[in-house]
Amino acid sequence: MKKKYLFANWKMYLDYDESNILANALANEAKNFSGEISLAVFPGALSLYSAGQALNDVGIGVGAQNVYWVDKGGYTGETSAAMFKAAGCKYALVGHSERRHVFHESNHDTREKIEAVLAAGLIPVLCVGETLNERQEGKAEEIVEIQLRSALHNLVWPENRELIIAYEPVWAIGTGEACNADEAERMHGLIGKWFGSLSLPDLFES
Repeated sequence: MKKKYLFANWKMYLDYDESNILANALANEAKNFSGEISLAVFPGALSLYSAGQALNDVGIGVGAQNVYWVDKGGYTGETSAAMFKAAGCKYALVGHSERRHVFHESNHDTREKIEAVLAAGLIPVLCVGETLNERQEGKAEEIVEIQLRSALHNLVWPENRELIIAYEPVWAIGTGEACNADEAERMHGLIGKWFGSLSLPDLFES
């Protein structure tokens, strides 16, 4: 049976108190979760440490919603992958659609963040997906493949490290359109095919 992942990105919806209340409620319900499912939440940066203290003890992982690719320096307002690791994170989202389309992060930015996440010892959760305009123009597959290949280009991949690739149908978010299970499965299949076609000896060097 394939391992299943259930991740919840809290974005900027919950304040410090609300995040901790929800984290403790989840911790109390942890006994009801199946061991076949890996659970993780991605709280806001301010509540991440305290939420993680409640969740990590019951086997629920905590992740960063975003990272900066430099460990330390004069980068006002940024938080590095290394800092999130020290705060108890296991995962980090990279390439989320809101980072790409609201904050105009490029494929190169995503590539830099993946490398920093790996260097810090976190598991990258790489988000890929096309917008409604890109899908309507028949570019869905092209866009997702470019995002995938760009994010992993020439990385030195540490041995025995995980990568999670999440298909994010941006075109189905707030548009009134829906991504049904068959279409999601089709895109998952294509992502797996593209990933398998990468030149692994060149791309992933242990």
